[in-house]
Formats: sequence, structure tokens, C-alpha cells
Amino acid sequence: MISNQTIINCLEEAKTIANMDLLLADNSGIVIASTSDFDIRTKDITDFIISDADTQDISGNLFIKIENEDGLSYALIIKGNGDKFLVGKLVAGQLKSLIIAYKDKVDKNSFFQNLLLDNLLLVDIYNKAQKLHIEPSVPRCVFVIELSAIKDPAAYEMVRELYNTHNGDYVTTVDEDHIIVIKTLQPDESYEDMDDNAKMLVDMFNSEAMTNVRVSYGTIVNDIKGVSKSYKEANMALDVGKIFYADKTVIAYSTLGIGRLIYQLPINLCEMFIDEVFGGELSEEIDEEILNTIDKFLENSLNVSETSRQLYIHRNTLVYRIEKLEKATGMDVRNFDDALSFKIAMMVRGYINYIKEQNR
Repeated sequence: MISNQTIINCLEEAKTIANMDLLLADNSGIVIASTSDFDIRTKDITDFIISDADTQDISGNLFIKIENEDGLSYALIIKGNGDKFLVGKLVAGQLKSLIIAYKDKVDKNSFFQNLLLDNLLLVDIYNKAQKLHIEPSVPRCVFVIELSAIKDPAAYEMVRELYNTHNGDYVTTVDEDHIIVIKTLQPDESYEDMDDNAKMLVDMFNSEAMTNVRVSYGTIVNDIKGVSKSYKEANMALDVGKIFYADKTVIAYSTLGIGRLIYQLPINLCEMFIDEVFGGELSEEIDEEILNTIDKFLENSLNVSETSRQLYIHRNTLVYRIEKLEKATGMDVRNFDDALSFKIAMMVRGYINYIKEQNR
């Protein structure tokens, strides 16, 4: 239903213009809003509602029915001097337009939510899209904004103001922690544009809401039935990003790489792999300092000089830490094969720890 405040605003505006008081009752005769105290019996309202008349004058007050495609919605009552019929018809028309607009908005929101959650049959997707005037065959991409601190309607409204529904964009939610943007792409837009769009969202929350968010997005789909696929990919990107790319605020499904592969492995297979590589848990001698050093070494393509420079440590210190790791694990990360195995093993270990933390 339309909010009472919207109805009150409409009636007050009409009163200001026409200098007449108005009252609105629902289809069961219950008064929803009025601009003054009306001396009207409830029986008069209910009798009018069940009558065949569209308009009726009762005790000097004009009664008008407001209907939509679902039947009778409201009964509007006008009192005062002047052309009550003209004023009543104008206000009734305004309220009817509000009903249709609100219903369209609610129906679209319900459609997109069910589409995202895979709650629609294929035939229903196209039928409802046609009914709601949603173009089925245009490129779209789904963005998921994960909120950290701010979880109020202001965040949703802030995002909604950025996107033009006339261009086919739509903003919705399925829970209080995430805002979902279904963006319709122009023919010349690419993944580079999607990345810029995601960064813009992050910057907006940083500057205007003073809060950090993470934004992910799925692949571009060319048919409306693929929207749920792009949404699932964006959700997976958020999860994979938390585990393997915690420093990133923008995560694209298409750039997840090996992290996506590990994320889809059974946990028991991951544990077997760690046992094979490390022979159990890592030695306590391998602390976070060594792990961070090795991580930077791998990031710099096994370049000892560049890694030493970035970490502000002597070259010999770096070599010492690499050899300490080799002594504990039997893996010399200066060798490409060992470096690759170690990198994958550390990602798998991080995934196992994340799953265990989630299951606590």
C-alpha cells in the first residue's frame, strides 16, 4: 500500500489549492487520512462502498470511488463550497496514478528479487518482464555492495540516486548487509567500465558516508535469465575476496584466478593437499614475519634485490628467511616449482582457516 504520509501530503496539497477538506477511507470503510474532523458516519461510508454508484452526494458531502485493475481501492469524500465534483475527480485521478506507480514499483522489486534468487520459472521470467516493460535482451551486470558499518535506508537511497531506472538500471536488496545493483550496459561499455563503476561506488561511500564498503561484480550477461548467474558470481567474488584478496575493495569474478578454483574444492581434499605439502601444520618457527617476507618475494617474481628494497631489509636477511623456510618445509621458493607449490599451499591453508572460522 501507499504510505499514509504520501496520502496525507496529497490531500493537504489539494486542500491548499481548492480550499476544501478531504477524507480517504479504504475499501473496508476505515478512515486512512483526512484534512480535518469529518462528521460522517462509518455506515454512510460502507453503504457507499457496497453500492453500485461511482459518486454520491450524502448530506452535502461528495463521495467518489477510486478503483484500479484489482477493484475498489479507496473512497474519497470532499466537503466544502465550490465544485466538489471537479476537485474530487482531480484528486481521485492523482491518487489512482500514485497507486499504479507504487504497484509498478513493488512488482518490479519483487520480480528482480525473485530473479536474483532463482525463484522464477524460465517462462515466468519472460512473461513478467514483458508485463513490467523490462527489456529482456540487453547486456547487464550485477554489482553487490557489502556494507560494513552503515546499514540504514540512507545507504540504499544514496545508491539508488546514482542509477537511472529509465536506462534499465535497478537497485534492490535481499538482506540488510548488501545492496544489489542490476546495471544495464550501453553497447560500448566493457569490463573496464564495470571496474570504474565499482571504484566509484567505493569512493562515494568513503567520501559521503565515511564508511568502507567492498564491491564485487559478476560477468556481463546478454539475456535477463542470466541476471541470477551474474549475481551468484558477484557473491562468490565477495567470499573469495575475503579469503584471498582481503586488501582489495573491488573484486571482479573474472579476475579471481586460482582463488576461485580453491574455493570450490572440498575441504577434506584441501586438508589432504596441505598434509602432502607441509607434512601437517607449519612449524612454529615459520612466523608471520617470514610468511609476509615470502609473500612479497613471490609478488616480486622471485626477485631478491627488489624484495629486499621494498621490505627495507638486507639481501642476506631475505636469503636467511628463505633458507629458514626451506629447512622447515623442504621447499626452496627461489625455485619456480617450489614457489608455485608454496603459493598454492598458502592459499589453501587460508581457505581452510576461513572455513573453520565460519563453522565456529
